[in-house]
Amino acid sequence: MTQKKIDVRLAVDVGGTFTDVVLNTPNTQTTSKVLTTTSTPEEAVIAGAKEVFASAGIDPASVDLVLHGTTLATNAILERKGAVTALITTEGFRDVLEIGYETRYDQYNVFLEKVTPLVPRDRRLCLSERIDINGEVILELDESAIPGLVPDLTAAGVESIAIGFLHSYANPTHEQTVARVLSNLMPDVPITLSSGICPEIREYERLSTASANAYVRPAMEGYLSRLEIGLEAIGLTCPVLLMTSSGGLTTLETAKQQPIRLVESGPAGGAILARDLAVELGLNRVISFDMGGTTAKISLIEDFEPGKAREFEVDRQAHFRKGSGLPLRIPVIEMVEIGAGGGSIARIDGTGRVTIGPDSAGADPGPAAYGQGGTQPTITDADIVLGKIDAEQFAGGKLSLDYDAAAKALNTTIGKSQGLTTQMSAFAVNEMVDETMANAVRVHTVEKGHDVAEHSVIAFGGAAPLHVARLVDKLGIDCFIIPDNAGVGSAVGFLQAPISYEVVRSLHMSLDNLDRTRIDRIFDEMREEALAVVQAGAGDSPLTEARSAFMRYRGQGHEISVPISGDTFDEQTIAALKSNFNKQYAALFRRTLPNAEIEVLTWALTIATPAQSPVIGKLKNTRLQADAIGERQVFDAEQNSHIQAPIYNRSALQPGSTLTGPAIVVESQTSTFVPDGFNLNVSAGGHLVVERDTGH
Repeated sequence: MTQKKIDVRLAVDVGGTFTDVVLNTPNTQTTSKVLTTTSTPEEAVIAGAKEVFASAGIDPASVDLVLHGTTLATNAILERKGAVTALITTEGFRDVLEIGYETRYDQYNVFLEKVTPLVPRDRRLCLSERIDINGEVILELDESAIPGLVPDLTAAGVESIAIGFLHSYANPTHEQTVARVLSNLMPDVPITLSSGICPEIREYERLSTASANAYVRPAMEGYLSRLEIGLEAIGLTCPVLLMTSSGGLTTLETAKQQPIRLVESGPAGGAILARDLAVELGLNRVISFDMGGTTAKISLIEDFEPGKAREFEVDRQAHFRKGSGLPLRIPVIEMVEIGAGGGSIARIDGTGRVTIGPDSAGADPGPAAYGQGGTQPTITDADIVLGKIDAEQFAGGKLSLDYDAAAKALNTTIGKSQGLTTQMSAFAVNEMVDETMANAVRVHTVEKGHDVAEHSVIAFGGAAPLHVARLVDKLGIDCFIIPDNAGVGSAVGFLQAPISYEVVRSLHMSLDNLDRTRIDRIFDEMREEALAVVQAGAGDSPLTEARSAFMRYRGQGHEISVPISGDTFDEQTIAALKSNFNKQYAALFRRTLPNAEIEVLTWALTIATPAQSPVIGKLKNTRLQADAIGERQVFDAEQNSHIQAPIYNRSALQPGSTLTGPAIVVESQTSTFVPDGFNLNVSAGGHLVVERDTGH
């Protein structure tokens, strides 16, 4: 069978403030940025799609593939706007969600606030049953007790149900029985099984993940269904694939059933973009910096690969404090997220300090300068007052900004109480958010054992190019890069992502006594599950398979992921697995435990299409001096006065073009501020490479 070539693709990234749309053809990329329609996000997607089709002169019917990512699932959890959810669990374990790890993330804080579970205690119901860690039934489930749950579920107005029994990862039979009975009795209520969403040991993480999936499922399923109908209505009949938090793509139907895998799907696209740009420019140590309208996301890319994790936390009560949020056990690209986007609200706290976020003005009412009723100052308002944003050409000129409204909001909230001028109030807001982001980068890189100064920063999203210069200055970094179409960077990243799906199973074994028959059987099951998802979207594309084991020394509480080489578990494969574990353990902890027994707790398998390889561009030695199209006053806090900064149109900059700071490079979706002491060069791929002038 001849594989259909995918020439025209539409990528959509729905954020809390803006919806970014990119139409990609073999010769061009057409982009659009529209305000997110918060209550009905599909409307902004349709509006943005129509806009790029009109600009490019493309018939929607000619689109071969739609790629979509969104932070809607994350926002539903953060804002507690999910479904009325119930959890059915093993008798005696209803409080697992509240007990958590039985630890305090801030040991000596008497005012410590733990994260509130998504399912309150009165909606956590129990059934008598027990299966042991080997999957053997100790106490049979009483099927006749299941209908007795229905009156309580109905009275509570339950809209979604999670089922999570104690050792269902080893044997899901009881969960499946309850789901079957309840589906017949309550056919309109979606049901999530912990054994389906997270078939792994550790009940707290598994029940938390299942509850979160159930919590966001009705809203996400409804949105994706409406989006599918809306896209068909404008002539898009091609497949729709969803970006997952692990950096791969999955089918629309899988996303409806497991929307928790879409948490952080938008930011994951940005990490893919940064990875490919790192390869293109030959940068093996990169910090990906994505700052949009609602949040800022930071991830490390070492040796051309973003960090991966099997668990992360949402809704943390304390920044950078592990254990202060809701754990989700899903494959993710590892990143730090901060409530610091262009719409993040600035205020004075009880101690008289300027603080930023984590709440955002979003798209409605938006920053004060939007003129839509917002009165609280935001980072965008501060950028306007400082002169970094052209109020007349914001978002490609589709949204005219009100400078006076921004200044008034800053004066009222910040300036009057602190005795600051309008410009110094704006600088205070910017300085606080830039320091918050810089501190997040410092903490994250140190935790991973890296020197932050050895990295370059790749900045994208509507706000990042405005703030990255101050960020690198604080971190002692000498180079930052602004990709082509940076304002819609995450959507561009979707275009490079492979279609992939990861399946995991917990099966505890000693490495010296592996049951190879059971391992082969479990990998066959995982392969069948992954192929069912991937082949639905991959068509005839070639597929790759990657296997790994989560291993530890006996008696330890946590594991590390080790790749498995070889197709069968022969002596050579097992020896390589042991050697790779010791190497990775030594890299992390600078030692091994030579006489300790090694065990495997969980097995993982990923099926994927090959990732698209970025083109490595070579720039000629020519240097073209760029021509300015005007000037703008930008406030310089050190001099407490304005400086004249030349303005350059990015579309006029060609590969080889150079300029020196201070300067502002404007484009339809964002602007880049180049400070004094930095030089800008345009790479062969059209990316802005800005380096510190070290005087050499």
